[in-house]
Amino acid sequence: MSSILTNSSALVALQTLKGINAGLSKTQSEISTGKAVGSAQDNAAIWAISKTMETDQESFKTIQTNLNVAGQTVATARVGAEQVQTLLKEMKQLAIGANRSDADFTTIQTQIAAKQEQITSIVAGTQSNGVNLLSTNGVNGGATYSVLGSLDRSGATVTASAITVDSVDFEADIVGGTVTAITDQATAATALDDIETLINTAITGAAALGSAGQRISDQVNFVSKLNDSLKLGVSALVDADMEESSARLQALQTQQQLGIQALSIANQAPSSILSLFRG
Repeated sequence: MSSILTNSSALVALQTLKGINAGLSKTQSEISTGKAVGSAQDNAAIWAISKTMETDQESFKTIQTNLNVAGQTVATARVGAEQVQTLLKEMKQLAIGANRSDADFTTIQTQIAAKQEQITSIVAGTQSNGVNLLSTNGVNGGATYSVLGSLDRSGATVTASAITVDSVDFEADIVGGTVTAITDQATAATALDDIETLINTAITGAAALGSAGQRISDQVNFVSKLNDSLKLGVSALVDADMEESSARLQALQTQQQLGIQALSIANQAPSSILSLFRG
């Protein structure tokens, strides 16, 4: 049945063209922005997941920066500890040299005292950003240095996981340690034992700082890889497939042209009714 009041063919063609135009608009948006899901309206579930992952990614970037700073702080302390161990080794050699009857005990003691002063200076000055892991209370008045290592996510909640490094406290154990003053061969033997004890303390402390530094370095590498993984995950969720979008754009442009022609043909249909009234 033909009607001059309602053109059903034109309505169908119009709805088809609207659908094509909507698809064309979305595809053009994907190509211009590079995203298949650019807002919650596009896909609420995927958008919510991607935003959580993006938040975690940004957090891990900051964590990585903090870990790098912490690694440098611990490395500074380790270098200082190793230097203290070197000076103690030199003191040991001097004490060994004093273990003979004709040694110049006064000169040797003067040299040892000078190295002790140097050790005191190193322990006091080995700090990074105000943190001294060789002193007694060199971490904001305390003895434990802490840095956030990761955020462990479980659903909608996260748990902070920190890396802690304890001060090796060379201030008390080495600077405050006892080294017998050398005045003769007997005191030289005692001083040698004292210095050996301090050397063991220095080696233990430097090793502890080295282990802590390696742990932080490993965590930096892990966080870097995790950050990259999250970035790729977000990309897989929301980024547009540009090859697919390009092919779809061309198909929709062709469909749009055909839809316009179909609507034009449908709009001409009512005029054919006039032929029924011609004599």
